[in-house]
Amino acid sequence: MAKQKSGILQGVFYALVPHTMCIAFLIGSIFGVTLLMQFFKPLLMNRYFFYILIAISFAFATLSALLYLRKNGLLSGLGAKKKWKYLTGMYGSTIGINLLLFLLIFPILANASPSNITGGALSEQAPYVSTLKMSVDIPCSGHAPLITSELKTISGVLGVQFSFPNTFDVTYDNTKTNQNQILALDVFKEYPATVAGSASASPQAESVNSQVSGAGSCGGSCGGSCGCEAR
Repeated sequence: MAKQKSGILQGVFYALVPHTMCIAFLIGSIFGVTLLMQFFKPLLMNRYFFYILIAISFAFATLSALLYLRKNGLLSGLGAKKKWKYLTGMYGSTIGINLLLFLLIFPILANASPSNITGGALSEQAPYVSTLKMSVDIPCSGHAPLITSELKTISGVLGVQFSFPNTFDVTYDNTKTNQNQILALDVFKEYPATVAGSASASPQAESVNSQVSGAGSCGGSCGGSCGCEAR
């Protein structure tokens, strides 16, 4: 029984160790530690990053199992069958921790960082608040904190809510930003976003903001020759 418990603890350890970098990014996101976020961001921009981490966790568990069986003179099929409780506990806990991280921990932590605005201030800005629901092509929930943190870099984004497996509800001030600017984030070049729905308490303000944004980029470069009136 003691050896089986030891195997379970080893499985937990091997499942957690590969994810320490991602956990560091989550801590940086929650507490606003920019250095941590910038250091680990390039890793999270790799679509296969978490698949690699899962593979590493099972590689650790397999190496540990081989060393354990060899130490006890049981490095064979029959030896593995004899120690099936130990091996089941180790591999089972490795799988369990990975599932717990992706199905529960990462989704919770993606929403753990504080909102950019308080409830009272949100009420005051209600006429200018819009919402955008989008599905983002992320391989797993481990990438959700990256998307959330990138969205919050936009001036005017008031809050982001992640829903498993890949839905993000963005609340923003439509006098400061708009849907096009949000979807233009570099992160969506690697993880494409599809608009699933949007709503605006002040459609006119959203429209004016979009027109001003477009006119500014056109008029500034062509002086009105492409159809924008120079003022």
